[in-house]
Amino acid sequence: MIANYFKRRTIVLFLAVLAVTFNNEVSAQSSKKQHYKVAVCDWMILKRQKLGSFELASQIKADGIELDMGGLGSRETFDSKLADPVEVKKFKDKSKEFNVGISSIAMSGFYGQSFAKRETVKKMVQDCIDAMKTMNVKVAYLPLGNQCDLKKFPELRPVIIERLRWAGKQVAKVGGVIAVETTLDAKAEKEFLKEIDCKRIKSSFNFSNAIENGKDIASELEILGKKNIAQIHASNTDGFWIQNDKAIDLPKIKSTLDKMKWKGWLIVERSRDTTDVYNVKRNYGANVAYLKKIFQN
Repeated sequence: MIANYFKRRTIVLFLAVLAVTFNNEVSAQSSKKQHYKVAVCDWMILKRQKLGSFELASQIKADGIELDMGGLGSRETFDSKLADPVEVKKFKDKSKEFNVGISSIAMSGFYGQSFAKRETVKKMVQDCIDAMKTMNVKVAYLPLGNQCDLKKFPELRPVIIERLRWAGKQVAKVGGVIAVETTLDAKAEKEFLKEIDCKRIKSSFNFSNAIENGKDIASELEILGKKNIAQIHASNTDGFWIQNDKAIDLPKIKSTLDKMKWKGWLIVERSRDTTDVYNVKRNYGANVAYLKKIFQN
């Protein structure tokens, strides 16, 4: 009887392990089949280039993070850990541990710094490209920011284009692209990309920019076109969660992207409830859940 008991228990344990393995494989296959994945900006969830970003993203149920290069300020380049092999291994291990990917490597320092005027831009961009290669990430995010707003400072356009052409040649060496965010509407941004004339420089489309320009998000996506969009920042400025924002018709946006046959990362930057703006899990959990409900159902 004892032998039969242990035999039955062994069979039960074997079947349990088999079931878990099967479910994990199905989950992994399902994830790979997803045309849309949802990420959060690590700096916006208050985990800028910190290992804890992966666990927090997992708790929020995001598929990935947009991993920042770190602060810039008056430094020669970003305050980044991603050139240190020991630190890189830690980031990769955490990504694997929590099954949270990396949508892109961000140069958020350019929100407040001038891509057109900083003398060490080439070093900054090259450091980011090196990090892309090290982390096996194919997209770098470059916001042109308030000092390189092409609507306010059109005189900066030639130097920005020149620097982006150079950056495009460099990122091509790692098989990646640089996703640039501007304040231009879709028609003007398409012309801007055409002038750069480099398939490695694409748009990081931002819902909030379309709304700020008084444009319909879905229509702007259609104008810009599938081949010009590297990633999407799928949120508005702070005020309401995405599901409560009348300026964002998410089912219509999904339908448009489906028709365009675009696929890629949808990244939550803001759309925080201003009555509880620093409650990271509440705000980003709600936005990630709604994006997944619409895009991954």
